[in-house]
Amino acid sequence: YNGAYGDPVARTPNIDRLAAEGVRFEAAYSAAPVCAPSRFAFVTGLYPETAGPAHHMRANANIPSYVRGFPEYLRQAGYYTTNNSKTDYNAAIDLAATWDANSGSAHWRNRPTADTPFFATFTTLTNHESSLFTMVDGNVKPEDVRVPAFLPDTLEVRRGIAHSYNRQEVADAELGRRLAELEADGLADDTIVVYAGDNGGALPWSKRFGNDNGLHVPLIIRVPPKWQHLVSKKPGQRVTSPVHGVDLAPTVLSLAGLDVPAHLQGQPILGTRPQRQYYTFGERSRMDERYDLQRTARDEQFVYIRNYMPHRPYGINMAYMWQQRAYQLWEQAHLEGTLTPEQDRFFDEKPWEELYDLAADPDQVHNLADVPKYRSTRNRFRQALEEHILEVNDNGFLPESHPAEGYEQSRVPGAYPLEHVLEVAELAARRDPANLDRLLLDLDHGNDVVRYWAATGLLILGDAAEPASRALAEVFATETSVFVKIPLAEALARLGHTFHSVKFLADTVDTHPNARVRLQALNALTYVGVAALPYKPVVERAAVSTDEYLRNAGRYLNFVLSGTYTPTTPVFGGF
Repeated sequence: YNGAYGDPVARTPNIDRLAAEGVRFEAAYSAAPVCAPSRFAFVTGLYPETAGPAHHMRANANIPSYVRGFPEYLRQAGYYTTNNSKTDYNAAIDLAATWDANSGSAHWRNRPTADTPFFATFTTLTNHESSLFTMVDGNVKPEDVRVPAFLPDTLEVRRGIAHSYNRQEVADAELGRRLAELEADGLADDTIVVYAGDNGGALPWSKRFGNDNGLHVPLIIRVPPKWQHLVSKKPGQRVTSPVHGVDLAPTVLSLAGLDVPAHLQGQPILGTRPQRQYYTFGERSRMDERYDLQRTARDEQFVYIRNYMPHRPYGINMAYMWQQRAYQLWEQAHLEGTLTPEQDRFFDEKPWEELYDLAADPDQVHNLADVPKYRSTRNRFRQALEEHILEVNDNGFLPESHPAEGYEQSRVPGAYPLEHVLEVAELAARRDPANLDRLLLDLDHGNDVVRYWAATGLLILGDAAEPASRALAEVFATETSVFVKIPLAEALARLGHTFHSVKFLADTVDTHPNARVRLQALNALTYVGVAALPYKPVVERAAVSTDEYLRNAGRYLNFVLSGTYTPTTPVFGGF
């Protein structure tokens, strides 16, 4: 929400001034619709999905020893580097090597001499999602705002949107104070300023979702006249071609006159001859305690979303997110049946593909993926996205904690045959009963990642997989990979074959040594209905786990099995 991007309600004079004096990027994407994977991309110059499990929310990437936090290169060149103060890098980045100072008091003013060049970052939580959990009225009033077509138009929803505008106004004032410090120190004419977000908005159906609301971020770079010879763009210029958070590291390094390491996957977006990009990409993997897999591509006008787990609804309870009043009221209206089809879609299962014309449909409610007029547009996005997935060796098709997860681990020959995996994942996500025999064939493949997607495809088919239920039971009895057995167990349970399958899920939740494997099994157990009731003690133990995500998923399922869940039930936190 800022005026520089054409929002008539926003009160952001400092962002607007920065945009007038700098270059404004109209189609900038964060790597993911949450902070941690996106900040991995910022600091490493790598896509998070190239080095699993960095693509998940709160994880620790398996990265090669040569990967650095890019400010380390600036530091080696004599820059004083500071971070104030958020890290959240989803990887064991050597902070002592990356930053001269990394704290709430880190500042360029602490550099050793007035002539020492600096690279200083400042982050804010002022307009973070958590600010929406308690709403305070401000300059923007509920009647001033526009409610997206996918949200119910209620006073509480309007209050949340207005509150978000008002928090952005406060954050804008913080930016203004930082810019004033530069001017007071006589540094404004000698300092390049980058203003960027690490995920899209925090209002419902934005943060954590792989749509334009969750991935589209502001990006403004102001280059003072002294350094204008370094760039071809002029003050006040708009860049409409897509860019990505992974591009920030090579951009900063190149503007500083340093070599860009060959392993970085982004490219400079400012310079004397920046290369035009035609697409930018985003990912959604595990968001907090819930597993999903969306991959997104965007150009200047359209956004294309591919849902590899269409059997999961968009709107499954995520405990932290559900502290926002608008989510609670939205779900309550869904249960009461008072929503329009556009508003109720959030609680439905997903289509395999989505395509939206952002110019005509900024709320993304009219899916054009199957409209004949847009077939060629859809097809070029299909090709661009698949090429990108293969190029970065996307680890998102590995179940979390699989031994092949990681930059180098996933590139070991034979460990992760991504082309074949991608083919089977597409067959799975298309949920076409005609693919049943092919999925059964791949259920016998020698690689367990291929088998995992074959099993997931049979789960996605639902009742259409019933003709193969005996074969599924036979495979389940002999399968050795827990990653394959979890979706197989859920598929069997949802086909009515509950005894061995649900017991396996419960035992895995209760006893497996890996917390993320336990979480996968707990998510599956959430969808088997009353068959989970005999294992309520297992769920209760998960609900008091020391692992936050297991605890929240367990609390939710425990309330559901107890018949006490309501949209306002406080799932987040401890008892």
